[in-house]
Amino acid sequence: MALNPYFLHGTVGEQNLIQDLVNEQLRMFGQEIVYMPRKFITEKKIIKEILVSKFDDSFHLEAYISTPDGFGGQGDILSKFGVRSTDEISLIISKERYEDFISPFILKQTDIKLATRPQEGDLIYLPLDNAIFEIKYVEGKRPFYQLNNLYVYELKCELFEYEDEIIDTGLEDVDNVVKDFGYIITLQMAKISTVNASANVGVSTLNKSVSYIDIVNSGYGYKSTPQVKIQNAPSGGITATAVAILKNKDNNNYIDKILITNSGIGYTEPPKVTIISNSGSGFIGTCVLGNGVLGPINIINGGSEYSTSPIVSISTSPTGNTAIATAFITSSGVVTAIRYINAGSGYTSNPVVTISPSVGISTGNYIYNEVIRGVSTGTSAYVKNWDADTRILKVSIINGNFALGESVVGAGATYKIYSIETDDLYDPYASNDEIEDEADQILDFSESNPFGEF
Repeated sequence: MALNPYFLHGTVGEQNLIQDLVNEQLRMFGQEIVYMPRKFITEKKIIKEILVSKFDDSFHLEAYISTPDGFGGQGDILSKFGVRSTDEISLIISKERYEDFISPFILKQTDIKLATRPQEGDLIYLPLDNAIFEIKYVEGKRPFYQLNNLYVYELKCELFEYEDEIIDTGLEDVDNVVKDFGYIITLQMAKISTVNASANVGVSTLNKSVSYIDIVNSGYGYKSTPQVKIQNAPSGGITATAVAILKNKDNNNYIDKILITNSGIGYTEPPKVTIISNSGSGFIGTCVLGNGVLGPINIINGGSEYSTSPIVSISTSPTGNTAIATAFITSSGVVTAIRYINAGSGYTSNPVVTISPSVGISTGNYIYNEVIRGVSTGTSAYVKNWDADTRILKVSIINGNFALGESVVGAGATYKIYSIETDDLYDPYASNDEIEDEADQILDFSESNPFGEF
């Protein structure tokens, strides 16, 4: 049997009337929202995991909040992994308005997976609460076929939790909501310094001094920097002093270098060098003496704006055993000490000490959400914020590790990195560290297969 032809269950005109009434109701009682379709930039091919998403299109639309008594969800939850907001909201939008004013503009974009209806994962900015919500589910059949047609979409949304998404809609209110969210690295860029470090040094031409310490065995197992003890100089002389520099290999700290801070005066034979430590052992080293060895380097001016240790150059020794030294700087970029790897020998007069200048590059401005690149390391990142006055650059979605002193290049800017500050991800309410420590007692993730015997 067929349906009664005298009852049409909704003509086109009746359906259009209902749609118009729905649209008018939304304009009268709804809220203006900004709809942002998700673009998929990179994803894993096997499990289709989204690595980077982008939101750079925005569409103004009216929506009715169907939960007028407040946000749904469980509110703010205090868990072992920190404080998490679970606010939820249901929004009703016009099916016709979406299909007429959004779908045509995104239909041919290959990086948008679904354009004919709202897609789970798209974002909605709600000016009323100055918050961004993510669509978790789209209900397209409620109310259920009035006069044989569907007129609205109900969007069940949850407060958006920022990860590595790129949000660049061009709308200041929207973009500002997420500027300081996510994993942020702060780069303090250097300016061109007008103050360079300088130093001078004297030489002892009549007495033997410690030129350098030859390491025969580096030792092992040092848990902290040990003390270096050099045998006292004979009566009337000056005892040499030195410091140890540790290096780690295969989770073992060993003595990589011994830097001389004072070469001493008046030695007649190589003094004994001893390492004093409560941990490691096995170090063997011998002092090498010489005449015309340089004394302690006197810093005249520590300079400023050094992002990495400057190069120290010392005039050539007449005998060819030219002194080699290395500089140490503070966190504020000032040279505070210069120590010898080799204090040289054979000098007959005070040599010239030259310290390389702090060369900063300062030009142009970085642009929000542009990709910048470190010249030395090849590290790339997205610009989140740039303050030209303070030269502070905030970046996210970092691919690699930036290095101090390297130039960072953008579309129209180049600066050198003076200091790096990583985002403090520590949450005092979270138990992540404790959970990880307990897991390390169960599984050894340094093994290639921590879950099996092979």
